Amino acid sequence: MKITLVRHTEVEEAYHKKYNGHIDIGLSKLGQTQSKMLGEYFQDEVFDLVYCSDLKRAKETLAAFRQKKDAVYTKKLREKSWGKHEGLSFDAIIAQNEITYENFEQWINALDGEPYEEYIARIKEFFLTFLAKQDAQNVLVVTHAGVIRVLMAIVQELSLEEAFCIDVPYSAFVVYDTNLKTFSTIKCKLG
Repeated sequence: MKITLVRHTEVEEAYHKKYNGHIDIGLSKLGQTQSKMLGEYFQDEVFDLVYCSDLKRAKETLAAFRQKKDAVYTKKLREKSWGKHEGLSFDAIIAQNEITYENFEQWINALDGEPYEEYIARIKEFFLTFLAKQDAQNVLVVTHAGVIRVLMAIVQELSLEEAFCIDVPYSAFVVYDTNLKTFSTIKCKLG
């Protein structure tokens, strides 16, 4: 199976470099342009199945795709929830003086919201169990950078810290070949 993983396009500037999690934010003007460019890029691609995060930024990204009408929108493709830390930057969280940064794993576990083990299990279940049972050869998934990075960590046996060092910019996409268990180079259409 070939899975094309698309990160949603650029969001409103006030949400750049923030822990946005489940905040239901829309696209910026550039994000809307990026969405159109992605739709044009994939216009001739025939996907057997289309899945999309149910958050607004992912749905607005998919809106320019020819196969948007075939999409299944799901909470399973959402970014991790950061609870009370959603919408805050790293510096804003540090300024609260409730959490200090010691190392990546400690930081991730110290933040509020969905426990990381549950987030990883959710991604693993969707991609390695649910999708694997589908009768499809070519699948489109519109989601978030964290979801893409966690899947890469699982498949490539990377640490989460290594995976989160991988740059997955707005409007980027990568193809995962489930037979070969390989990812193509991350491609970015604009931005």
